[in-house]
Amino acid sequence: MLGLSVAGALLCFAVLESNSRRDKEYQAQIDELSVRIKDLRGKGEQVKQQLTPEQQNLLIAAHKLVDNKNFVWSRLFSDLESVLPGSVSASKISVKNVYTEGDQVRAELEFSVLAHDYSAVQEMIERMNGSGVFQAELRGQDLQKTERTTYTEYSLRLIYSPTYRLTAPTVDVAQNNEGGIR
Repeated sequence: MLGLSVAGALLCFAVLESNSRRDKEYQAQIDELSVRIKDLRGKGEQVKQQLTPEQQNLLIAAHKLVDNKNFVWSRLFSDLESVLPGSVSASKISVKNVYTEGDQVRAELEFSVLAHDYSAVQEMIERMNGSGVFQAELRGQDLQKTERTTYTEYSLRLIYSPTYRLTAPTVDVAQNNEGGIR
């Protein structure tokens, strides 16, 4: 019986020693990965410091777009097409911000259109504001003349609130990993 107890104790010590070695190996890997993460974060900060303020804003907007996989771009284009009169053409769409309010996705856009007369643009703005999907605000106009025609480019600020809702809250990956590896 004493021999069996000694054999059991030796087996337990062997398992404990093996577990201790594996623990040290894993801790070394964790330490190595932590150093690599710290190095990569430092390199990321160096790159951020080299960006102009406009590039930084563009990078932030791009990250928001990538992180927010619930924004349906084809729906935006379809919704825009439904409010554009035939005599008005879209010339530029620039996304400034995509965000959520509760479970509602919203996007702030700079939007430019081309038209020969203001009444068509006024009709478009009225359609947008009456749609429940867009809030349109005229920001400026720029007369354009070519050899064949004269038209005006109108700049608008749009708030786009599509009718669909989020099914699950989005997670900000950057904020989720702030604590690092533990």
